[in-house]
Amino acid sequence: MPRAPRLSARLKFALSYAGVIMLASTLLLAVVWVFLLRYVPEVTHVSVRSPGTFVPNQSDLVRAFTPPTAAALTFLLVFGLVGGWVLAGRMLAPLTRITHATRLAATGSLSHRIRLQGRQDEFRELADAFDAMLARLQAHVAEQQRFAANASHELRTPLAISQTMLDVAAHDPSPDTKQLIERLQAVNSRAINLTEALLLLSRAGQGSFSREPVDLSLAAEEATETLLPVAEQRGVTIETSGDIALAMGSPALLLQLTINLLHNAVVHNLPEHGTVWVTSSHDSERVSLTVENTGEKLSAEVAATFVEPFQRGSERIRTDHAGVGLGLAIVTSITEAHEGSLTLAPRAAGGICVTVQLPAAPAGTSSEKEGDGSPTRRHS
Repeated sequence: MPRAPRLSARLKFALSYAGVIMLASTLLLAVVWVFLLRYVPEVTHVSVRSPGTFVPNQSDLVRAFTPPTAAALTFLLVFGLVGGWVLAGRMLAPLTRITHATRLAATGSLSHRIRLQGRQDEFRELADAFDAMLARLQAHVAEQQRFAANASHELRTPLAISQTMLDVAAHDPSPDTKQLIERLQAVNSRAINLTEALLLLSRAGQGSFSREPVDLSLAAEEATETLLPVAEQRGVTIETSGDIALAMGSPALLLQLTINLLHNAVVHNLPEHGTVWVTSSHDSERVSLTVENTGEKLSAEVAATFVEPFQRGSERIRTDHAGVGLGLAIVTSITEAHEGSLTLAPRAAGGICVTVQLPAAPAGTSSEKEGDGSPTRRHS
């Protein structure tokens, strides 16, 4: 809605500055007059002995000081307005730059930075905070654009495959209906899995879930039982160990986080018949879930790229065996939604170590699992 025009902040500052000067000057003159007039009689009497001597009275002082007082107050008023206008302009100059940057950001330009120089004051803190916000927004928008491009590509692939198979079947005089149906089911299943992963990623990013105590050690056991057939098929041994690790969060999302970590550790395990270690731990403030696997030796730079959607190192992954390429991206989103941290570090012997740290549940929170810890469990 259009707003009625009002006084600018600069004009308000100038009027306020002039008003303070006028008020202080008036009070000072009033004090001087009060104390001065106290010692001047209202009526003077000329002595006969000295008839030529002039002794002023209060009326004489009023007539003598009123014109210069009015002139001085007028000068102070003009000086206050002009000086206040200049000072307000210099003081509000950083705010003008911040406003300009805000308007640029509103048009979609997030690369502009204020970079305010000078001493650390309120305007400098505001400008630095605004620059930091713009940097985060720019990174977030770039990540979303990259994610949308990758997601569009991945969603288009199964649709294109389905269209190709249907076109071939339409021109085949004797199509193998059963084989066509099986292939379409596989492609459709991949598209469904990718869509569900995207929805889960969006849900975790919005943080729209209720929180309750969740034992990460129990989540690790459940994830191990779920993925045991996949591990057996690949000849991978899963070892789980650790203490009760109670975190506050969504049981479904934290279970999905654990499953994704374990699934990535199993399907990217090299050589064959490798091992995956799942460990839970806790302290007074944080709980941790660590998943390690054997594999090829990696650099820290390559390991850091694994959290990118649809990425496996520096190359786009093939999602025929490793899910839909959103495993660690979903883990990252769930971890951030639970105010936790995710670290990836290559193992010296090969493979990778992924650690998720979450805020611990309040002291005294109950758990279904008894005991101070649990022995190592080996699944192969």
